[in-house]
Amino acid sequence: MDSKIIYSLILLLIVSTGFAYAQESAVTVETDDNNYDEGDTVVISGTVSTPIEGVDVVLQLFHEGNMIEIAQITVAHDGTYSHTVLVEGPLWKKAATIVVRASYEIAGGTISETEFEYTPKSESIETTTNFEVDAGSHGTFDVEYTIKGGTVEDMIVDSDIFALIVQIDATDDGTISLDLPREFIGAEKQDGKDDTFIILIDGIEVAYQESVVHSDSRVITIDFGQEDSDIEIIGTYIVPEFGTIAMMVLMVGIMTTVLLARNKLQIRI
Repeated sequence: MDSKIIYSLILLLIVSTGFAYAQESAVTVETDDNNYDEGDTVVISGTVSTPIEGVDVVLQLFHEGNMIEIAQITVAHDGTYSHTVLVEGPLWKKAATIVVRASYEIAGGTISETEFEYTPKSESIETTTNFEVDAGSHGTFDVEYTIKGGTVEDMIVDSDIFALIVQIDATDDGTISLDLPREFIGAEKQDGKDDTFIILIDGIEVAYQESVVHSDSRVITIDFGQEDSDIEIIGTYIVPEFGTIAMMVLMVGIMTTVLLARNKLQIRI
């Protein structure tokens, strides 16, 4: 057989074997979120289909085309790897789309990329304002709030469950602080002391923080996730007029009972 043909076959075998090896050693990469603020921790993870002992995954992060992070990550026996990056420091001063590139240098190497949005604290939007809550025939009352990571769409009174429902458009993980006027909404024990609110986000109970307590209001802070929508704040009363009406109905009932009792007594006499 012609030597040129033999060399060509060998070369073809090497190339095809290398290509197959690269395909088998494909690498994937992902992050645990799509949006991060300054000070957050990015968890980067992925897999290698055919891990080779002694060969690491190389991770690179690019900010507007400039590499701002590089690391060599050991691959586990099951082909998985992970790495964390704290997004703060002199290289993280501008908002940008960050490109995460993972490469696995086997038979020419395989590369995978993903992206996430980064926002420094100086550009994080935080809104503080008042919302006028419609209490129907009982008028309105104001709730001062501060929100980061979204906007408030509406606040609705649900008297059936003694709740204030805050409807939000959450574009990112964030927080909302609400200054709740005691005159209109509260959670109290039978002795009149403060009780805890029940907080539901899209039907799931969550914790909240309360660091400021005023004589005329309670300030609570609630963490929410991206794409959350309804926050229910459930207390023991909402808009006192509802409680007043119930008390008036009770008083009317008592007075009616007393009058009927008196009439029966007069008839017997």
